[in-house]
Amino acid sequence: MPRRIISGVKPLSIWAFSLVISGCIGTGGIAPQSHSLAANTLATDEAIATAAQDAHWPAAQWWRAYGDAQLNRWIDLAVQGNPSLAMAAARVRQAKAMAGIAESAESLHINGDSTIKRHNWPTDQFYGPGELSNTSTWDNNASLGLSYSLDLWGRESNATEQALDMAHMSAAEERQAQLELQDNIVRAYIQLSLHYAQLDIVEATLAQQNQILDLAQRRLQGGIGTHFEVSQAETPLPETHRQIDELEEAIALSRNQLAALAGKGPGDGAQLQRPTLALQNPLKLPSSVPAQLLGQRPDVVASRWRVAAQARGIDVAHAGFYPNVDLVGSLGYMATGGGMLEFLAGKKFNYSAGPAISLPIFDGGRLRSELGEASAGYDIAVAHYNQTLIMALKSISDQLIRRASMDKQHVFAAESVASAQKTYDIAMIAYKRGLTDYLNVLNAQTLLFHQQQIQQQVQAARLSAHAELVVALGGGLMAGSDVPSEDKTQAPKTPAALAVFDR
Repeated sequence: MPRRIISGVKPLSIWAFSLVISGCIGTGGIAPQSHSLAANTLATDEAIATAAQDAHWPAAQWWRAYGDAQLNRWIDLAVQGNPSLAMAAARVRQAKAMAGIAESAESLHINGDSTIKRHNWPTDQFYGPGELSNTSTWDNNASLGLSYSLDLWGRESNATEQALDMAHMSAAEERQAQLELQDNIVRAYIQLSLHYAQLDIVEATLAQQNQILDLAQRRLQGGIGTHFEVSQAETPLPETHRQIDELEEAIALSRNQLAALAGKGPGDGAQLQRPTLALQNPLKLPSSVPAQLLGQRPDVVASRWRVAAQARGIDVAHAGFYPNVDLVGSLGYMATGGGMLEFLAGKKFNYSAGPAISLPIFDGGRLRSELGEASAGYDIAVAHYNQTLIMALKSISDQLIRRASMDKQHVFAAESVASAQKTYDIAMIAYKRGLTDYLNVLNAQTLLFHQQQIQQQVQAARLSAHAELVVALGGGLMAGSDVPSEDKTQAPKTPAALAVFDR
C-alpha cells in the first residue's frame, strides 16, 4: 500500500478507535421520564368558560384602576427601594455573569507566563553541576499558552445555552418578585382603607351612644326615665373607646407594613393619608386563557425556562460520553545562562502545537451518574412546571368565583345596612316618644353596627378579589415577551452513537 495512503488512514483509524473506546461507556438507557402538560388540554370550569372575553390582559400599572394617587406613588417608591427586588435584580445580573463564564469556554484562550530568576549553583565535588559550580546565572522564560475547544459534541455550546436559559429564568423570577410586591402593597393598602372605614363606624357608634346617654339623662331629669336606663346607656361606652383604640393601632401597624414593603422607615409610613380607593370597571378575562397562561404569568415562564435549562443539561451530559478534542499550542522564549534579557533572542524561541484528546474509558460510573442526575433534574423541572400550570388555572378559577360572589354579596350587604338603618331610626323615634325602652334601641344599634362592618369587609374583599385576579393573570408584566420555544423544552433523545451500546 502506498505510504501516502497509509499516512492518510492513520488519523481516521485513531479517530474511529477513540469513538469505539468511548462508546464502550454506554448510557445504560438513562433518560427523562416526564412530559410537560399542554395548557389547552387542561379542562376549564364554568367560571372561566362564562367569563367576559375581550382578549385584553391587565394593564402594566394595573393598580391605577383603584383611582388612588397615593397608592400609585407608593408602589413606584417600593419598586425603586424594596430590598427583595434589589436581590432579585442582583440574581439576574449574577445569572448573566454565569452565562458569560460558560460562553467563554467556546472562545480561544491565551495565557501569558514569564519568570526572571537569578540562580546560584552549589559547589559539590560528587554531584555538582560541573562548569556551573559556584556560579550564578539567569534562568528566565516567557511563554504564551493557547487553547481552543473544538466542541465536536456540543458540550460547551449546550452549557452556554443552559446558562442563558437560567438567566432568562432569573429574569422571569424578578418579574414574579415585582408582581408579588405590588400585590402585597395593594392588599396592605386595602386593609388600611378597611381600618379607616371601621374606625368611622365605631366613632359614629360612639356618637350615637353619647346621644342616647344624653337623652336618657334628660328623660331622668324630666321624670319619665329611670336610673337603670342611664346605667344601660353608659355601659357600652368603655368598650366602644377600646375598639377605637384597637383600630387606631391597626392603622399605625398597616402604615408600618406599607413602609417596610417600600423599603422605607416607619416615619415615612406615618405620613400616609387615608386611602381613597374606588373600583370603577371590573376586569374582564382574556380569551384563550389556558394557552396564553404559558406566556403571561412570570412563574409559569420561569418554570418553562427551568425545563429548557435542564434539557440542555442532558445534552451536556451526553457529550461527556464522547472524546474531548482541544487544540493547544504555545509560543515562548527560554534560556539558562547568559544575560538577564538574553532569553528573548531569536535563537531562544520555541513553540508547540497539536490536538489534545481526552477519552472516557473507565470512570467508575461517573458519566452515567451525571446523566442520571441531569435526567432526574429535567423530570423535576417538568413536574414543577406542570404543578405551576395547574395551580395557575386553579388560581384564576378561584378568583373568578370569588369575584362573582363578592359582587353579589356587595348588593346584599348594602340592602342589609339600609334595612338595619331603618330599624334603628324607628327605634330611636319610638324611644324619644316613650313608646319603647332603651333595650330595643341598643339592639337596633348593635345590628346596624354589625351590618356596616360586614358591608365594609365585603367591599375590601371585593377590592382584593380584583387584585388577586390581576395577579393570577400575570399582573400585566408582559412576561410573554420572553418565553422559550416548544422545541427548547423537549427532552433530548439519546444520540444514535450511544444508543447502539445500550442495546
